Amino acid sequence: MGKKKFKTEVQQLLDLVIHSLYSNKEIFLRELISNSSDAIDRRRFEGLKDKAIASDDGGRIQIIPDSTLGTLTIRDNGIGMSSAEVEKNIGTIASSGTKAFMEELRKGKSSDNAELIGQFGVGFYASFMVADRVEVYTRRAGSDAADGVHWVSKGDGSYTIDACEREQVGTDVIVHLREAEETLDDDGETDRVDYGEYLEEWKIKKVVKQYSDFVDYPIVMDITREDRPRDENGEPIEGVDPIVTTNEETLNSMKAIWTRSKSDVSDEDYSEFYRHLTHAYDEPLKTIHFTAEGMVEFSALLYLPTKAPFDLYMPDQGRRGLHLYVKRVFIMDDCKDLLPDYMRFVRGVVQCNDLPLNVSREILQENAVVRRIHKSLTGKVLGALKSLKDKEREKYVVWYNEFGKVLKEGLHHDFANKEKLQELILFQSSTTETGTVSSLREYVDRMPEGQEAIYYITGDSREAVESSPHLEIFREKGYEVLFLTDPIDEWVVQSLTHYDEKALTAIDRGDIDLGTEEEKEEKKKEREEAEEEYAEILEMAKGRLSDHVSDVRLSSRLTDSAGCLVADGMAMNAHMERIFRSMNQDAPASKRILELNPTHPILNIMKQLHSTSADHPKLGDYVDLIFNQALLAEGSDIQDPQRFARIVNDLMVFEGQAVASDS
Repeated sequence: MGKKKFKTEVQQLLDLVIHSLYSNKEIFLRELISNSSDAIDRRRFEGLKDKAIASDDGGRIQIIPDSTLGTLTIRDNGIGMSSAEVEKNIGTIASSGTKAFMEELRKGKSSDNAELIGQFGVGFYASFMVADRVEVYTRRAGSDAADGVHWVSKGDGSYTIDACEREQVGTDVIVHLREAEETLDDDGETDRVDYGEYLEEWKIKKVVKQYSDFVDYPIVMDITREDRPRDENGEPIEGVDPIVTTNEETLNSMKAIWTRSKSDVSDEDYSEFYRHLTHAYDEPLKTIHFTAEGMVEFSALLYLPTKAPFDLYMPDQGRRGLHLYVKRVFIMDDCKDLLPDYMRFVRGVVQCNDLPLNVSREILQENAVVRRIHKSLTGKVLGALKSLKDKEREKYVVWYNEFGKVLKEGLHHDFANKEKLQELILFQSSTTETGTVSSLREYVDRMPEGQEAIYYITGDSREAVESSPHLEIFREKGYEVLFLTDPIDEWVVQSLTHYDEKALTAIDRGDIDLGTEEEKEEKKKEREEAEEEYAEILEMAKGRLSDHVSDVRLSSRLTDSAGCLVADGMAMNAHMERIFRSMNQDAPASKRILELNPTHPILNIMKQLHSTSADHPKLGDYVDLIFNQALLAEGSDIQDPQRFARIVNDLMVFEGQAVASDS
């Protein structure tokens, strides 16, 4: 048969595979092992119909490194190939023995569908990333020993194919490794690549463990050890040659527990695999193990961790996704497309047989199968969290304290699951003890008759919001106020505007009007009278603070404090401004409204001073004092600390003199 040229455009495709398809060169070993597993699967399947093809000793894949020859051999006892099959499957990258075999199965509508790994064509050529020559010795099951085939190529556009004698059925792929070479990395730095490391025991074990640990068949390799005889003290005996032993060792575990029935997997097995997967030492909080059937079939084993990893909020450094396997072959360990980003706390494995083995991240983003898996997994995780919250509340609260901030991101990004997510979020409130949290449903169930909205306040901590003057009227009315103290809460309430047909209302924004219609009407009348009474004081304060506030008005939310600052409608409040500054971003300039308490004695004092003299020097000091106190109460910096201290001292002296003169 001799030397032949690859078919049209094969060399261009080969160059693409070698230089572009895989960024990690060690993938070649995964591909060859996958092809061997595929071939064993196919022999098992065909052997069901033809006993002459069936194997007596089961499937096995052998790895044979030879440092003297610089070769790495991958040997299997699978179906093997005839000369025609070699030309069809290897001579043309676009063709694939596995793909054609699957087409035959589909045409025959066979229910006994073996799970086949990979497409032989493309994966096989990954060998040329590390090899300057590749040989294949193969013999088809059911053929005579004289019907062996020898194929060899340097990946240079041609190959040689000849007949040979081969006793054993199956295939040997012999990879002649390249000499060490220097390449340029992404930064333009020189990097030395030593392909000989793929002959090292540690490297082979590492690659098999990472990429092919759960392949169904044993992946074996001869391991040689030297042991020097020792005396009774355990010291090596001089002049005695070491004892050399060689034993065959299985490199993979073959324990794909996500493909097994839940009843066949113990809690200990689940925990052991979780630690193997995450390198964590703790126990998982919850395990989600299921198999989906229907338009897309896949298996998933997911874990909810107990503790948040240190890199949870480091998007550029931390791993975010699940491990993806295709037919038990490892594809990637951070497949972000299988779950939304706000579920980056989930760890686990997903195996799908409907994806190609050489699937890329770009393909995943556009793949309809992945979108269906994404939807199914998201629903399963949300369902598991709801079950945990409803049935094991204490355990859920512990988990929520670790991951709640991340879960809340979904309210801003995942509109499709908004209703499910809003049942999972928890908050502290003005009526709960420190550390005790409530859901929105529990808040609504506690609402007194007449309360029409869900009230909340945002801030840096419970301590900060608990002392806010904005709470005064709500305490008087017996209305509960949610404490939103996570930075992300400011974005959450932009998306979660209503719950159970009740508006979420910030108590430090806009105007507050509480009570029954009769109470509102009475308060309106009292406010109109107070506005008339303090009209000149309000006008004077507006003029004095025109550079700092948008308005000065009387308050319906204060019962004890003299004043407070309120954001206007949808304007940015003080807490939001602090968040922007903490991120080194400029907060849009906004003026808040200063509200004055008409029942506070200080306003009556200011009215009396104004009646004495509209230009009384202490009037301005009182206005500045109330404004600065309001700034402090909301957690903002005051304009001029030295002047503020002087005003306080002067007013203390002023009031002291007034008291002394009265006595």
